[in-house]
Amino acid sequence: MNPLCSRCNLVVYPTEKVNCLDKYWHKGCFSCEVCKMTLSMKNYKGFEKRPYCNAHYPKTGFTCVTDTPENLRLKQQSKMQSTVFYKEEFEKNRGKGFSVVADTPEMKRIKKTQDQISNIKYHEEFEKRKMGGEVPHHQQPSNPSPAFQQPAASQNYHYEPTPEPVRPAAAAPPPSAGRYRAVYDYSAADDDEVSFVDGDVIVEVQQIDEGWMYGRVERTGQAGMLPANYVEAI
Repeated sequence: MNPLCSRCNLVVYPTEKVNCLDKYWHKGCFSCEVCKMTLSMKNYKGFEKRPYCNAHYPKTGFTCVTDTPENLRLKQQSKMQSTVFYKEEFEKNRGKGFSVVADTPEMKRIKKTQDQISNIKYHEEFEKRKMGGEVPHHQQPSNPSPAFQQPAASQNYHYEPTPEPVRPAAAAPPPSAGRYRAVYDYSAADDDEVSFVDGDVIVEVQQIDEGWMYGRVERTGQAGMLPANYVEAI
């Protein structure tokens, strides 16, 4: 059975058949798509399985390639990757200042070290008071009290707001009422600290300062210092 011509869709007989570009053509139908000039096997140029002459052969340039969907997809993907890389670098640099990414082990260690350095003197004072150093500390204001009474008898009350009476009030940390529950896990970093896990109940709590407390973990029975921002009142 004879094939059909790709141009006119009529039957192509063997005497006038041209087999090119995976198609069959009449010799007269094998012409340029633009100017209709009759072509031969020597002077044709194929593009998308269609014949063209040398003058009208489609020119391909870089400007046409940039508008293809594939290149647009690659451009968008490259832009997303650069954005993700910028965000990663930003998070790393931001974490080097104050502890924003506090859930990483490294940032927890740095924060814990800073807290230990800032509170090391207070730990020493607390240990002295806990081991019995609180008694002579209370006795110190009792000795100078007669000294304050003598000038007070001579004249006015200007000696009352001196720093000496303020010291005993700041020495004894007031106990906090109620119970506390741990909202984070904490591992003791010093001998006077206590470890606990999320959900543990802390009892017998004493507020040391804004950053530290002293209490006993009800689950383990261990007592010691604990960070105040790791627990909440219940």
